[in-house]
Amino acid sequence: MFKILKNFNVVGKRVLVRCDFNVPLTITGEIADDFRIAQSLPTIKYLIDAKAKIILMSHLDPENTKIVSLKFNLNKVAERLSEYLKMPVAKADDCIGPEVESKSNLLQAGDILLLENLRFHKEETEGDLEFARKLSYLGDIYVNDAFSVCHRNHASISGILQYMTSCMGLLMEKEIENLNKILFNPQKPMIALIGGKKVETKAAVIEKISGIADFVIISGLIKKEAIEKNIQFSHSEKIIGPADNLASLDIDEKTVEMFCKKIRQAKTILWNGPFGRFEDKNYEKGTLALAEAIIETDVFSVVGGGETIEFLNKKGIIKKFSWVSTGGGAMLSYLAGEKLPGLQALENF
Repeated sequence: MFKILKNFNVVGKRVLVRCDFNVPLTITGEIADDFRIAQSLPTIKYLIDAKAKIILMSHLDPENTKIVSLKFNLNKVAERLSEYLKMPVAKADDCIGPEVESKSNLLQAGDILLLENLRFHKEETEGDLEFARKLSYLGDIYVNDAFSVCHRNHASISGILQYMTSCMGLLMEKEIENLNKILFNPQKPMIALIGGKKVETKAAVIEKISGIADFVIISGLIKKEAIEKNIQFSHSEKIIGPADNLASLDIDEKTVEMFCKKIRQAKTILWNGPFGRFEDKNYEKGTLALAEAIIETDVFSVVGGGETIEFLNKKGIIKKFSWVSTGGGAMLSYLAGEKLPGLQALENF
């Protein structure tokens, strides 16, 4: 069983929260989409009300940790958090070291300190335990609220739990609760839509979900790659893709209608990945039609994946889904039944 934040007395305690503020940026370094920041607010507000001393930490891309660019600092994140919370959010220049430790020790109840980008230190992605130990000096209780990176064996996700009392945050609780509604006794019929490309990253979840769902709808590119790589699924009779034009930049009207007919029959819907080159308005029609069909069903719907969320936000319809997961890869891994290092660590400690 997982320990949860509400089971802890955090009054006057330094609470170190692993968030995911890995938001997309514009060319000029502005925040393009603050969905993940907004999703972190319930945990932060809870800690403010509980009179905790709050230290937030996160990464911001790039994945290549050899690149340390000022563009990827968390200054803009601190500003956006401050706007949302209507209070100052202090920003540290690093995430470890005596200066940061001093700042954390001087915090008063309700204060917030945001650490600098964890991935400015290569030890973060290497899962270095000494780096994890240095992070642990900053807090009395560790809270993991970053489901979207729980599939990573990184220092701030799994290593740090060896040194701190730990629990999951409010967002993490909601993620697990809603994904479990998909995995365990979903209301039938259940339809899953798996779009995008890279069948090798989605084959496991297609295999697992096809054993639970009544039908799994896949994109043309995934179907094309599965054929080319001779990937076989145990429940192939449940898996539906476009009949032809598999490399098309959008799905045609006939395919849209076939997919929407299945969607309209559903009581539970899972969706991860777009069904065309949605970033180009000329090729967004199919993905938008599927989104609208899901909304019209007014049933329990879970959606996830960075590109899917970006599209739904752009169209202003993201709040019309029952649950929008912050996880892309983590969501797929969890639904595929894989062990996520971040969750395993929470269970073990």
